[in-house]
Amino acid sequence: MPLTAAEASRRTREICAVAPIVPVLVVADLSHARPLAEALVAGGLPALEVTLRTPVALEVIRAMAAVPGGVVGAGTLVTPDDVKAAKAAGAQFGVSPGATDALLQACEEEGLPLLPGAATATEAMRLLARGYDMMKFFPAEASGGAPALKAIGAPLPQISFCPTGGVTPENAGEYLKLANVACAGGSWVAPAGLVSKGDWAGVETLAREASRLQRL
Repeated sequence: MPLTAAEASRRTREICAVAPIVPVLVVADLSHARPLAEALVAGGLPALEVTLRTPVALEVIRAMAAVPGGVVGAGTLVTPDDVKAAKAAGAQFGVSPGATDALLQACEEEGLPLLPGAATATEAMRLLARGYDMMKFFPAEASGGAPALKAIGAPLPQISFCPTGGVTPENAGEYLKLANVACAGGSWVAPAGLVSKGDWAGVETLAREASRLQRL
């Protein structure tokens, strides 16, 4: 069912509220999909972003979507075709590094809630004018980090962000204490070393630690 921009943004805001950290996942081995999702959900991080950066990404989304308690999204959406493929694979939300009219329209027509990317006040204002008030701040650290996001929030307090890109356990708290941050995206909860070894207990431990990070 199609969604308006405001409806899509409201649903995305609800997803961003379920945990302080959204794992950003690049999964190259399909056999890792389900146990990885199970470990992250068990650790208290149910909203998962699977980036469309590997040949098996859509199959990974399909496998993770079957894990009870998880809310699986597709990251790195760039084109309308990406949107259609992600929705068909079972994605419940989308994430994009930026935003184009074609991408926004495709998500709205497909009924896929989108977390659109914005790095400047102008980009954020354009999305707000369309009806989006929940956005991804990307690339967070390269765009000025928490101080830049705080500065954007002063004239645009009605917008909330999920900073992603360079967010780590060391600086996540600086973002999460900002009034305009709903959650943050991070890849450290599923490091390649643990995933390649199938150390799902280790992943669950990292997820549990991240789930305890304090938001404002």
